[in-house]
Amino acid sequence: MFMDLLIFDMDGVLIDVSQSYRKTIQQTIHIYLEHCLGLKANWVSPEEISLFKSAGGFNNDWDLTSGFLLYLLSIAKIPPLPKQKRFSSLDDILLHLRQCLSHFHQRMPFALKRNHLRVFLEKVKTSGGGLKGVQSTLGGRWNGWIYRAGDLTKENLVKRIFQEIYLGEKFASHYHLQPLFYRGKGLYLKEKLLIERDILASLRRKIQLGIASGRPRFEAELVLKRFRISRYFDSVVTLDECEQEETKIFLSTGRKIKLSKPHPYSILRVIMEIGLRNPQCGYVGDVVDDMKAAKAARKESNILAIGFLSSHTRRKETKASLLQAGADLLLENPKDLLRVIN
Repeated sequence: MFMDLLIFDMDGVLIDVSQSYRKTIQQTIHIYLEHCLGLKANWVSPEEISLFKSAGGFNNDWDLTSGFLLYLLSIAKIPPLPKQKRFSSLDDILLHLRQCLSHFHQRMPFALKRNHLRVFLEKVKTSGGGLKGVQSTLGGRWNGWIYRAGDLTKENLVKRIFQEIYLGEKFASHYHLQPLFYRGKGLYLKEKLLIERDILASLRRKIQLGIASGRPRFEAELVLKRFRISRYFDSVVTLDECEQEETKIFLSTGRKIKLSKPHPYSILRVIMEIGLRNPQCGYVGDVVDDMKAAKAARKESNILAIGFLSSHTRRKETKASLLQAGADLLLENPKDLLRVIN
């Protein structure tokens, strides 16, 4: 298939996030359980996080972290707490959570069992995937323990911890807040480039390139500048653009809609911004939601769904899940992209 345009997901395709976002999920879960709830818990493994991601609907790592926390509370035999109370500060939330657990005595650390997790995630898939799938599978019984929505200064405990860990010293300058839970170096510094600049330069000499990423705009620009790859891409669409369009739709129609992947909006917006007429496109992604988004985009554009398998993925399981989600072909070597576009 000759191509005019190649669009990339960012995390797991352009950028190795195995030591950044994945580790941030691990640490956020650990801090939330130990610091916020006072529970002893063994560390969640990268493989278990990948399994959770493969259920689909977890393009947003804050949602994945929240979903995993709900699951862990359910297997820890924590008493259900279905409804959240409204608070005006994180300190009030922390006090409330500790008071709610003051009569619960946990003697030993709890740990999940991989087979149980697989069975649970199959149920999540049949419930539509994502955080809503987790909540539906658990019947919403533990929702009151996880404060994951709203402003990270007042209500969103999950996002506050996550952003402090990922951004490190940049958290204070970006959010104009002092960290409460983490004061180490930002894990974004551990990211590496997966597709080298010489390959991107060779691709850009032949066709146009774009990015459709679930990252916030600030974090996407952080990595583009750090690895000096901005010049190769003609359009970059991030979580911010999806959320802005969601707000416009809500204000004009009253409908609430999610435009992040697996919705094809970010891919189609890249195509629109670049402005080619009836282009032949490819979208390169590494997770189920990427393939679903590319498949959905075919209603409006000629697009090939390309699954990317980095050395950091469990390839056998990832291959099967990507193909099942609609991948047209799978690549393990970034150099193969040069062959594909011709």
